[in-house]
Amino acid sequence: MTTKTTGDWGEALVANYLRERGYQLVASGYRCRFGEIDLIAKKAGVLCFVEVKLRSNLKYGMPREFVTASKQEKLRTTAQFYLSTHNIDVPARFDVAEVYTDAEHNAQNTRIEYLENAF
Repeated sequence: MTTKTTGDWGEALVANYLRERGYQLVASGYRCRFGEIDLIAKKAGVLCFVEVKLRSNLKYGMPREFVTASKQEKLRTTAQFYLSTHNIDVPARFDVAEVYTDAEHNAQNTRIEYLENAF
């Protein structure tokens, strides 16, 4: 699998995870000049900007550790642009979905840790 294919696979898993928990998926792979947001979902009137991080080993740290301060700032700016261009005025939050899998990306050996209000 390429990095892009692997990322898409992880995002699809998280999208299904969110749907199963009552979220409505609003957008996937939203891009603008400021950056990209992996998933945008809505539940109970709150818009959730979700950063998906997939790892098959923890040699370099936990997935959440890769959502650095500069990445958070980029996500905030991208989210502000999304809200303003879609004329949306609702509460919003930033979540991180950690996808832990094996080297073969076997769905049976995969788990998701979902961190609401991660930053």
